[in-house]
Amino acid sequence: MRASFPAAPRSSVPASLPAALKSCTALGLRALGASLHALALRSGAFADRFVANALLNLYCKLPPASYPSPVMHGTARVSQVAALESARKVFDEMADKDAVSWNTLVVFCTEKGQHEEALGLIREMWGDGCKPDSFTLSSMLPIFAERADVRRGMEVHGFATRNGFGDDVFVGSGLINMYANCTRTDYSVKVFDNLPGRDAILWSSMLAGCAQNGSAEEALEICRRMLHSGIRPMPVTFSSLIPVCGNLASLHLGKQLHAYVIFGGLDGNVFITSSLIDMYCKCGDISTARHIFDRIQSPDTVSWTVMIMGHALHGPEREALVLFERMELGDVKPNDITFLAVLTACSHAGLVDKGWKYFNSMSDHYGIVPSLEHHAALADILGRAGKLEEAYNFISKMQIKPTASVWSTLLRACKVHKNTVLAEEVARRIFELEPRRMGSHVTLSNAYSSSGRWNEAAHLRKSMRKKGMKKEPACSWIEVKNKRHVFVAHDKSHPWYERIVGALNVFSEQMARQGYVPNTEDVFQDIEEEQKSHVLCGHSEKLAMVFGIISTPPGTTIRVMKNLRVCVDCHTVTKFISNIVGREIVMRDANRFHHFKDGNCSCGDFW
Repeated sequence: MRASFPAAPRSSVPASLPAALKSCTALGLRALGASLHALALRSGAFADRFVANALLNLYCKLPPASYPSPVMHGTARVSQVAALESARKVFDEMADKDAVSWNTLVVFCTEKGQHEEALGLIREMWGDGCKPDSFTLSSMLPIFAERADVRRGMEVHGFATRNGFGDDVFVGSGLINMYANCTRTDYSVKVFDNLPGRDAILWSSMLAGCAQNGSAEEALEICRRMLHSGIRPMPVTFSSLIPVCGNLASLHLGKQLHAYVIFGGLDGNVFITSSLIDMYCKCGDISTARHIFDRIQSPDTVSWTVMIMGHALHGPEREALVLFERMELGDVKPNDITFLAVLTACSHAGLVDKGWKYFNSMSDHYGIVPSLEHHAALADILGRAGKLEEAYNFISKMQIKPTASVWSTLLRACKVHKNTVLAEEVARRIFELEPRRMGSHVTLSNAYSSSGRWNEAAHLRKSMRKKGMKKEPACSWIEVKNKRHVFVAHDKSHPWYERIVGALNVFSEQMARQGYVPNTEDVFQDIEEEQKSHVLCGHSEKLAMVFGIISTPPGTTIRVMKNLRVCVDCHTVTKFISNIVGREIVMRDANRFHHFKDGNCSCGDFW
């Protein structure tokens, strides 16, 4: 049975003791806190609820040095358990517990990831006759949010409503976050709309919930309501929203957010400007991204990095390396992501020697240990340049065990350079690690087909069907008049399909007169050449591009996104069409951005 100290009259407790304990907590004075604890025990002041609560808070915030002595074995886990035991010991010896006592320990357990312990405490609290308050409920909700347990979160919501906490801002904020984390933003919106006093923090929580679920348009509508209600957006609001537009490649939504940033006077915030640069890069507008970057007086590491990566993906790739050198001269220290951007630029420019130079300088000059991603990037540099054996040896001798993703970079290079012997060996390595890796099965099958080994390709595809493996369909999309239009190969469902095909036929005749010959090397079916040409005509990127041309005014930049690598023929066709219509056509594929203008591409036909 645990000892309990008899309650002392409030008048006998030194008035300064709770304040002194709070000061120890705030200043991190663990040793002095332990001495005051000893004083409280000797004087009987520990029996006072205010003193006991102050001590409990101290042990929750500062793992104690001597009460009880934590058993340290060099791991955070052991220290955490010892801290919990110490706090629990203080809690159990308290004679007079109130809601503050229970909530302090519940919050401590929640913050330390001891979720079952926290829920157990809440059950004890209820059984002890202490009714959970709004603080208790708002402490519980993050547990169910992290677990994505919407059912139990709803139970808390019901309890809150029945017990008069439905209008509480802290409970409401917890419910909004919980539902958003459970991908139920519709419920988040309902909770938000029913809260009477919505401050900037609540608005930001709601926006962050939409952002985390990719609901960019819904988030924008909430942002409009926020501005209309006279609430000034917090910088974090835009920091969470802008990346969503970039990830969705939604330029029109991103531009609206940019306007709100300027309207709110936040365009000088370096974190927001970095998000804007990244968003414009991901949406294919590298010129606007660079314009924003050039206006930053003192770019930080993030700003430099996103702009370097922007040029690495859009070109000119050498501009990415010029920026990196400027960054170094400006005494801004690059980080691991900066080097990933630099290596990406080297890969897309075919700069093998520079790739090795930057890879080695990471550890030699900056003390950054190359990660798996950096190794994959260097393997990609070697593979793209046709140095397949060197890439194979590099991956085989990596100090970090290579993953299937690292080997896959080499497999793709083997397909491009038609080395099926090495492709088979690399594929074997991949399938040992991930037997059902779809992309690698498809790449090996395509490698067989491009080398004329149709029987092996057919056998592999048959094996894939038996295993229930289905290839990811190629699709492309384009935004026209704020609406996204999605196309898959030979998809006749679009209402403009006949007009698209008609326009494509006209372009084909014009291209033929200018010397265009269909390139069928990426048609991996054993069929006649004429049939292969027909297959090429229905590729999704062609349909999306032509739709964009015939549905927008002359001179409008066309921006097409594709989920897979653009094929050689589509790349050639887009160069021809950009010259015929006199427009810039921006196409993002799985590897990079291609900027087509006047019959040329920014990638220099190296992708």
